[in-house]
Amino acid sequence: MIDKSVKRNKRQRIQRTLASLMLFNILCFSAVPAVSLAAPQMLATADTTKATEDKATTNNSKPDKVPSIDQLNLDVSSAVLIEPSTGQVLLSINADEALPPASMTKMMTEYIVAEKVKQGELAWDDVVTVGENAEKTVGSRIFLAEGDQHTVEELYIAMAVGSANDATVALAEHVAGSEAEFVTMMNDTAKKMGLKTAFFINSTGLSRADMPEKYRPAEDKETVMSAMDTALLAKYIVEDHPDFARFTAIQSHKFRPRDTSPIINYNWMLEANKSITNFKAYAYEGLDGLKTGHTNAAGYCFAGTAERDGMRLISVVMGTKSEGARFKETKKVLDYGFENFEVKEVQAAGATVEGFETVELKKGKGKEAALVTDKALTFVVPKGSSGKNITFEAKLDSSSMTAPVAKDTKVGTVTYTYKIEGMKEAQTETVNLITAEEVEKAGWFKLFLRAIGDFFADLFDSIKNLF
Repeated sequence: MIDKSVKRNKRQRIQRTLASLMLFNILCFSAVPAVSLAAPQMLATADTTKATEDKATTNNSKPDKVPSIDQLNLDVSSAVLIEPSTGQVLLSINADEALPPASMTKMMTEYIVAEKVKQGELAWDDVVTVGENAEKTVGSRIFLAEGDQHTVEELYIAMAVGSANDATVALAEHVAGSEAEFVTMMNDTAKKMGLKTAFFINSTGLSRADMPEKYRPAEDKETVMSAMDTALLAKYIVEDHPDFARFTAIQSHKFRPRDTSPIINYNWMLEANKSITNFKAYAYEGLDGLKTGHTNAAGYCFAGTAERDGMRLISVVMGTKSEGARFKETKKVLDYGFENFEVKEVQAAGATVEGFETVELKKGKGKEAALVTDKALTFVVPKGSSGKNITFEAKLDSSSMTAPVAKDTKVGTVTYTYKIEGMKEAQTETVNLITAEEVEKAGWFKLFLRAIGDFFADLFDSIKNLF
């Protein structure tokens, strides 16, 4: 019995020794992960995300400032000024009120025709046969007769330069079969563009009573469009058709070889007019479009666009009192923009965001993935400003990710806000937070060791908390 007991005790001692050796081995392998996990880490968890959102980051410098638009003393029913690349509104006076736009309506006709050409459904050299509706259309015109034939480009120039109503109707009927069908296209396009007030009854901007009686819409409504919607329509033109000035900047054009006088562009502000005696007082540096308008109901209107030092602006004035007044008021509006603002990239793409430099990573070779912004941050800033006083709110879609993770994977968003004193609304822009590089999944052995490390880290924490 004694021999058996001695043997049993010897076997137990050997087992305990082997277990100790195995434990020592495990501890050696897991020492580094255990130590790293025991150290505190600042990760963008759901809790830290909320805390950062609650106190948006900012600096303590004085806010950027621009002069008040009140000092312009504008004599208009409404006006607006926008920078098209950012969509930022720089000036707004009664800009959302739906008003008669007169021939600025033709901008929608111009856009649709140009789109049809761009899409290959129409060609500039296609021949258009003039119908009765065009012949009987009054107002600004080139005196087309039913049966006349002209190319799309010839009629487009007459519309863009001379605001010819008959040419406009001829194009509308050629595109859609009838002006009424074309008007449906106009209103559908306005909805797609997000124009909130625009409603068209014809392709020209004429009042309903001035349309040929046979072709008037049955519903007793008029064309209306706010200054803001007009500016947005102009934005679509300059961005989707950057060659727009090929037509709108033409100073004069002889429509027919037999015509004794050319069509003169109603836009007196064209930069090219600086050498024209009658117009040089109105010529404006960089101005190359877009469209004038006038009816008794609308007054004198003008949607203008000019580019200086790489920045393009779009202005709209409505309801001025005379032909010259619409250009004088436009000059005030554009001067305000060019003298006080510039477009600036205030943060490059691939920037890190304070407090959101990384996201926790599970099963990866590393324990976190680096995050950056997916695109540059651009604002319209006061001239000479570096674009300070920008605040941000960041949010992660999840507090952690599981490897593998591809480069440029969207992880969250950052919304930046920039307030300029003297402007009604703050500028905002949202960019995505993305992974800066690809993160591979760790091998099974590394994950195994990490799990052991996690176990002992938790164990050591538990023991430490006992004392």
